[in-house]
Amino acid sequence: MEQCKITNMYTLAKTIAAPLLERHEYPWQVLPEIGAFILELGKTLDPEIFEQRGEDIWVAKSANVAPTAYLHGPLIIDEEAEIRHCAFIRGNAIVGKGSVVGNSTELKNVIIFNSVQVPHYNYVGDSVLGYKSHMGAGSITSNVKSDKTLVVVKSAEEQIETGLKKFGAMLGDYVEVGCNSVLNPGTVIGSHTNVYPLSMVRGVVPANSIYKNKNEVVEKK
Repeated sequence: MEQCKITNMYTLAKTIAAPLLERHEYPWQVLPEIGAFILELGKTLDPEIFEQRGEDIWVAKSANVAPTAYLHGPLIIDEEAEIRHCAFIRGNAIVGKGSVVGNSTELKNVIIFNSVQVPHYNYVGDSVLGYKSHMGAGSITSNVKSDKTLVVVKSAEEQIETGLKKFGAMLGDYVEVGCNSVLNPGTVIGSHTNVYPLSMVRGVVPANSIYKNKNEVVEKK
């Protein structure tokens, strides 16, 4: 599971959540701590750059937040981020610099790195999305197994029991997810990987790959 380690998936300089991620080996280990980390970090943010909107919500003054967007804390929206019409942020969320949260997109218990795009009809829950990752229109993270059992991260060689009931997807830097794809609980996608539209993804997908279907994952040339 070396490829699933935080140090191999993410550029930590590209998120305000770096101090949290640095405490752990695997990205899913941060999921239970996101809310508390936001409350801790929010109190230290520069009031010249961030303003507090309601309880436990910090929004950069340079961010563009549509008046129809729903914001619930704990929440940090970093500089130059764009929160579009009817976005639904349910709390325990960090939205990185220059990121886009689109119309009717729902976020819950997530770390969105800088320059990430979840721009059209996405659901992202209990997930970490790396720098410049992009989820195509209608693609979602499924964060609870149908049988409600605890999530296990599985690769071809080994598996790790996470102890988590809720676990969406861990996307490395520069991951591209095609339109209307479903990332099943426990999905981990290595950096610079592309997922075809209409895919149903489960388990660990290596970095620098093209995911065509579960039986056809090819290395990028």
